Amino acid sequence: MPPRSEDPRRDATGSRRGSSRGGEPREPGVGGISDARAYTPRGRTIREGGGAARTGVGGGAEQRRTPRSSRSGDPFRPALQVLDGGRVGPTRAGRRETAPGGRTGVVRTVSTRPAREPFDDDEPPPPRRRPGPRRPQRPAARRPSRKPRRPPRLGDPRRRLRLGTLLVLALFATIGIRLVFLQTVTTPAYADGGLPSRLATVELPAPRGAIYDRTGEPLAHSVEARYVYADPVLVKDRFATARLLSPLLGVSVSELADRMRQRTLPGGTTKSRFEYLARGVDVDRAKQIMALDLAGIGVHRDERREVPGGDLAANLIGFVSQDMVGLEGLEAKYDDLLEGQAGKKTYEIGRGDLAAPIPGGYSLTTPAKPGGSLQLTIDRDLQFMTQRILSTQMARTRGSVGAAVIIDSPTGEVLAQASYPGYNAADPEKVNSPRDREDAATSFIVDPGSIHKAITYGAALQEGVITPDTAFPVANSIREGDTVFRDTHPANGRTMSIPGMLAFSSNVGTIEIADKLGRDRLIDYQKRFGLGQATGEGMPGEAPGRLLPPDQWSGSSYGSVPIGHSVDATPLQMAAAYNAIANDGTYVQPHLIKAVIGADGKKTPSPPPVTRPVLSPQNAVALRTMLEAVTTVDGPDGRATGVAAAVPGYRVAGKTGTGLRYDNGVRQPGEVGSFIGMAPAEKPRYVVAVFVWSPGGEGGAVAAPAFRQIMGFTLQHYRVPPSATDRSPKFEVFPR
Repeated sequence: MPPRSEDPRRDATGSRRGSSRGGEPREPGVGGISDARAYTPRGRTIREGGGAARTGVGGGAEQRRTPRSSRSGDPFRPALQVLDGGRVGPTRAGRRETAPGGRTGVVRTVSTRPAREPFDDDEPPPPRRRPGPRRPQRPAARRPSRKPRRPPRLGDPRRRLRLGTLLVLALFATIGIRLVFLQTVTTPAYADGGLPSRLATVELPAPRGAIYDRTGEPLAHSVEARYVYADPVLVKDRFATARLLSPLLGVSVSELADRMRQRTLPGGTTKSRFEYLARGVDVDRAKQIMALDLAGIGVHRDERREVPGGDLAANLIGFVSQDMVGLEGLEAKYDDLLEGQAGKKTYEIGRGDLAAPIPGGYSLTTPAKPGGSLQLTIDRDLQFMTQRILSTQMARTRGSVGAAVIIDSPTGEVLAQASYPGYNAADPEKVNSPRDREDAATSFIVDPGSIHKAITYGAALQEGVITPDTAFPVANSIREGDTVFRDTHPANGRTMSIPGMLAFSSNVGTIEIADKLGRDRLIDYQKRFGLGQATGEGMPGEAPGRLLPPDQWSGSSYGSVPIGHSVDATPLQMAAAYNAIANDGTYVQPHLIKAVIGADGKKTPSPPPVTRPVLSPQNAVALRTMLEAVTTVDGPDGRATGVAAAVPGYRVAGKTGTGLRYDNGVRQPGEVGSFIGMAPAEKPRYVVAVFVWSPGGEGGAVAAPAFRQIMGFTLQHYRVPPSATDRSPKFEVFPR
């Protein structure tokens, strides 16, 4: 506790100076007010000891103090005095009362200020003062009485409670509405926002469609395989890895090591993380590679195109790239049909080691759509034999090109279409020249030569210029314009029959008939027989050929065009023209596609081929009969040009030809030998055309024998009865 402050008004004995004890006089200015007053909260003064002054012994006035007033060192006394009205002045001097017996007592005076309860808005008491010598107090000014203020109105607690409750309820309602909105209205948006990070997509490969022959045997189809790849960044020792993979992949060690070499991708600083090592690897071999567990080496699903026949119909079928895209042949022409549409499966997975589908999670599967398939009109066995015969006959020549076509006469279906040289469609890179992969029947453009004469004679028959019995003298040569045309079998001016002109391939007789027919009618029948435009067989890049327009005819054209020169045609176009003669004068569009097979196995036949009449049936029969002289005349007057094409046991009608080959407008050396015929001639079933170009001019010696073998096998393959009971007629070359 703080030390008691010394009251200067106390003496050494602790008594206050100026007290009535000992008859000592009071201090001046006290005004007779006792310093022994006690303070009450109401600000009133009371007599100590029950309000009556007690008289001490010895006639002195002795004041009896209460316990509170007995504290001589009370630090609050100055403040209490101020609350009691300040220092005592003359205006507020206490008055003395005389007690009975002549004793004087000290009576506390009550403040003249009206008694009131203290309020909160009253001025705070003055600061305490440290005790010290008391200065004379000036009389306090009397404060005017004023009306006590009303206490402030307190807030209603019930209103505050209701307001707080409303605020809390509004807060919870807002939170509830937001939660409902998040869990119902915007749930898909928030769920989808994080979905991509949890999704995995797997491609579902779609196999490429197959190509079948007319009997349903596959000519080309796809099988499941694997591709082997390397991540050069992860490969530890590329040379050691290459030595392990080389015997399994069939690729040299140096090539594999070079593919696994780290390299930077073009246009940046990123290193390559993927390099193919091999495509189309067998599944069993891929399993062996995986068992090696080589760092940086992986295996993934792939597809490989298999061609069971190797070079069988390779020039027709074509081939595909390693990515299963058709590049040549029917594979390229019908790539959109054969190519499947890959599907995909997207599903939710866990993270890290739990990268597995989440049961009941998001899952979307787009099924793969396998490619459609093609069924060709080609007969696999007949195609094989045709290619074999053609290549055997062509072995007699060097640097030659050959083509052979077999057409089913009533339907126009192409049963075989062979080219020489051929190639293995499973390994298309191993060819001497890209031209070796072309289909010669539709891309080999030649001047057909004498086989065109059948068109000239057919037009003359149909227009009534000649009849089967027509005969007239034929000179050894004839001039047209500035060119002289001669016969290889001179008639020496003798009368020659129409069959004889065909048998000996008379140029002079044919030109004389064409002069009577006229240029315009000849061009019209060329178009009717299908020359000058592509057949639309189905092969890509088919050459349309070309006819000499009337305004470009020169004087020599009247001699060259009727005998098959100044005319550009393909072997297939000429075969289709002869098929019109075999089919009783009706042209039938040749075609390769028999049906389209959908992914569901449903077969859709190809649209009917285009047909049009060219000759009347009677004239077609007459022309076929006259063409039989080419394979039958062999007597004292000479031997016909096509005797080597005769098929034992069957009547054969046809025509030989010796033409020219032009490449980009430039005539090539050698000649094009050809033979086109039909059998049985009395009612033809098949038409076979053989074309051989040889720089040495040996084509004529090859075409007829090749025709005989191909036609003979075809008739036996389809079990066509021989013509023994209906033999060919006897023809007179020079009637008398």
